[in-house]
Amino acid sequence: MTTDRGPAFPESRLGLVLPGGGARAAYQVGVLRAISDLLPARASNPFPIITGTSAGAVNATALAVHAERFRVAVGNLERVWRNFHVQHVFRADTISMMRSGLHWLLSMMSGGWLLPPPKSLFDNSPLRELLKQQFDFAAVRRSIDAGQLDALAIAAAGYVSARSVAFYESKQGDSPWNRLRRVGEPTQLSLDHLMASVAVPFVFPPVLMGDEYYGDGAMRQSSPFSPAIHLGADRLLVIGTRNDAHGNASQPPSCPTFGQIFGYMLDALFTDGLSSDMERLIQINHLVEQGLSVGPGETRMRKIELLVILPSRDISEIARHHVGSLPRSLRVLLRTMGALNTGGGQLMSYLLFQDTFTRELIALGYQDAMKRSEDLLAFIGGHSVASTGATGVLQRLSSRQEQRAETQQ
Repeated sequence: MTTDRGPAFPESRLGLVLPGGGARAAYQVGVLRAISDLLPARASNPFPIITGTSAGAVNATALAVHAERFRVAVGNLERVWRNFHVQHVFRADTISMMRSGLHWLLSMMSGGWLLPPPKSLFDNSPLRELLKQQFDFAAVRRSIDAGQLDALAIAAAGYVSARSVAFYESKQGDSPWNRLRRVGEPTQLSLDHLMASVAVPFVFPPVLMGDEYYGDGAMRQSSPFSPAIHLGADRLLVIGTRNDAHGNASQPPSCPTFGQIFGYMLDALFTDGLSSDMERLIQINHLVEQGLSVGPGETRMRKIELLVILPSRDISEIARHHVGSLPRSLRVLLRTMGALNTGGGQLMSYLLFQDTFTRELIALGYQDAMKRSEDLLAFIGGHSVASTGATGVLQRLSSRQEQRAETQQ
């Protein structure tokens, strides 16, 4: 494969954007593994600015704490994902599941008099313990001070303020920002920030920080383009967890189950924002290319180079082949919710923290990245590339332009 390299941008800053996606984020690990194999063995972190949301924030933090050796960081991350089991993320044993179910039942039957409503469906304290063992958050500051990293941003959503907050740690000179329902807050990042970012609503409990409870950052900002750009990135490598080019197989009409509806909600939470953000960014780039670079409040817009890596296969369909690896108690719950029926693959794909599934996604990410190896090396090396990878978004924009042209005729 030959790459049509664009001009070099030696003074540009590269940002890595890792959206959320639950267990689907194993795909990002495969892409990162491919990048580490393409770079020299002792290369340091190639991404000065790293931003992540939800499970993507976990992957982002793993890179930041070992920014001095990119291959080591990816290797440690891959080791965890390749050996994942549900019990490493949340309690799924029979006793815990029965206790959770009885709590919900008694709370609903008594209107909250016997027991207050539970904070979440699952107890994710095992994940907190795992991340506590894996991450030394003081290493983020050391990486920044050593010049191996410019900034790490973790997105979370405030339940009271209804704002997306990008908690970030960076070198001096990066000013906080305040936009409508989006703010950037400099801080010393900690495990609480990461647990807040992964606190999927209803599934995992919210996290109290200061005087506000926070939940999954994808609720307000599923793809953290904005923090990366505010922190100075003008080229973005985005590793998504769903490809809109995969159409859903036609099914006979039937009333959707709760599991299907819940899976649809998680899919919208984690991945819909990525497409809309890419579409908005491409439109802004077109305006800048036409010389219209002034935004609201006389803000100067600038062109942001983009490269997107997306799964070449439908991850929901892959998940359906790994249901048998789940703990029996969790399979019973999913069956009760209707998530094991046809069309329930979306919910399973977000909760399937099992090694057989994550290893297949890692392999898929590796293969997809290697197919675009020359593009990746060119982009990391400071060149623009002819194909951004956002095929579906470009097709929609082209279709709209054609429709407007036909209307004007």
